[in-house]
Amino acid sequence: MNEAVQPDIIVIGAGVVGLSAALALQGRGRRVAVVDREGPAAGASAGNAGAFAFTDILPLASPGLMRKAPRWLLDPLGPLSVPPAYALRIAPWMLRVARACSPGRVEAATAAQTALMDLSKAELEPFLKTTGTLPMLRREGNLEVFESEEEWRASLPGWDARERHGIEFRHMSAAEMAEVQPGLANRFVRGTFTPGWFSISDPKLYVLALAERFRENGGTIETADVRALLPDAAGVTLDTGDGPRRAADVVVAAGAFSHRIAATVGERVPLETERGYNTTLPGDAFDLRTQVTFGGHGFVVTRLSTGIRVGGAVELGGLRLKPNFKRSDAMLAKAKSFLPGLKTDGGRQWMGFRPSLPDSLPAIGFSRGSRRIVHAFGHGHLGLTQSAGTARIVADLLTGRASPVDLAPFSPQRFA
Repeated sequence: MNEAVQPDIIVIGAGVVGLSAALALQGRGRRVAVVDREGPAAGASAGNAGAFAFTDILPLASPGLMRKAPRWLLDPLGPLSVPPAYALRIAPWMLRVARACSPGRVEAATAAQTALMDLSKAELEPFLKTTGTLPMLRREGNLEVFESEEEWRASLPGWDARERHGIEFRHMSAAEMAEVQPGLANRFVRGTFTPGWFSISDPKLYVLALAERFRENGGTIETADVRALLPDAAGVTLDTGDGPRRAADVVVAAGAFSHRIAATVGERVPLETERGYNTTLPGDAFDLRTQVTFGGHGFVVTRLSTGIRVGGAVELGGLRLKPNFKRSDAMLAKAKSFLPGLKTDGGRQWMGFRPSLPDSLPAIGFSRGSRRIVHAFGHGHLGLTQSAGTARIVADLLTGRASPVDLAPFSPQRFA
């Protein structure tokens, strides 16, 4: 990027949040460039479950998590694990999660999450139409299944909270579930179906389509590793491995690497990495008619245009440890027992980094160091879901408009 073509705004990050923000800013007439350490759809945006989970308003940090976590942590291949090599390092973050599980904080986080979900849902279809990606949207719902009446009853307070926020769902017997999704094992005696659960045909292809539209609109995408931000009164200089870049404003949307960049302008954001695993099977592996969530085991099975994806769970292991694909193997074995007709041959394994904050809310707002820098990261499992809403907020902040939601709960400075 030379001085002749210096952009108004540089977005750091070519995942779904970064590219959505870049396109929203282009729509406001701004000249935008994107910089990413690897390129479009190289991180969590490539291998997620493809769901727009607008009904997931309850934070992961909750009393329910605290009840389940000790049992889960005893199983190294279970829904939540911490590799021994990372246990001491992540202990302070886990303490923050425990503090976020108090009833008052959960209630406040639920209200904030609901506001962002409502905005994101309202913005989604107009955004897809503008970017030419609406044909990729699917409306197939989600079926969460339970192995006992006791497990189902334990979920009811969460469904009551969703009902208070106007989310549609339907509790089902085993016979009713079989009509929605044939082929479930007999062990599942209850379920809850949420018809308002949307998905995208394939998350990686979607993000690549956003990148192509961004380029068609005149944007540029460059591969560079941003090491630091140097703001001044007139703009922001990006220190990269192969020379400086310059823009009037900058958006930090670099996923799991965002906190490192933000730290160079004085932010102290306790971002950790949820390492998610999956296996994508051929499309004929199972007659999947809706996404199926096995909440008690922390994973989902999703139908994509490119295959059947079995994935989820959480490994709190940072950015440097090698992948443990035994976790993918364990989920696939469980999926086979839960869906007896599932064919498990020919799968492709994947591991990616989900950027997560202790209270389950992203960091969205101006930087402590400069109002020329906007942060938009830490969406955890909900980056795809909240991408259009986050893009709208970022575009409003950088074009002098009021945010459509209260940003106080999402302040990047709330942990300082």
